[in-house]
Amino acid sequence: MTVAELADRLRDRFPGIAVARGEATVVVDRDELLEALGILRDEPHLSFRFLSSLTATDRPGRTPRYWVVYELLSIERNHRLRVKVGLAEEDPRIPSVVALYPTASWHEREAFDFFGIVFEGHPDLTRILLPDDWEGHPLRKTEELGGVDTRFKGAFVPPVDRRGS
Repeated sequence: MTVAELADRLRDRFPGIAVARGEATVVVDRDELLEALGILRDEPHLSFRFLSSLTATDRPGRTPRYWVVYELLSIERNHRLRVKVGLAEEDPRIPSVVALYPTASWHEREAFDFFGIVFEGHPDLTRILLPDDWEGHPLRKTEELGGVDTRFKGAFVPPVDRRGS
């Protein structure tokens, strides 16, 4: 099935489907996410049974500010689909999809760690890469560009945005 055929097949259920650069993307509301992913996973002619990636983006000053992106793969049907959910700056929470896709556990923890997005119902929503006492979320665009101060063999290198010329 081509990307255009996949989009045509999904258009009745997901009228917001778009095809760009040979990729199909469905945008759903936060409240519709679990139902939509269940349909995409369980319908035999779709069979999106593998969550290959989950990530987030931050766009300060825009509404919605955050986007959570799910990359789905149907191994049986050999097609891919992107599902996107927009989240408001003042309410960056979304249902966890671990019950549908167990592989989402690590991905959701990473998005929580780096972006501060709360995945409601996640079995262990704790930091996964940064220390537990880390303050902030380093992939938010409001964080400093350089990250943390670096000490290397006694030398001190400040973050990029605090270096003088």
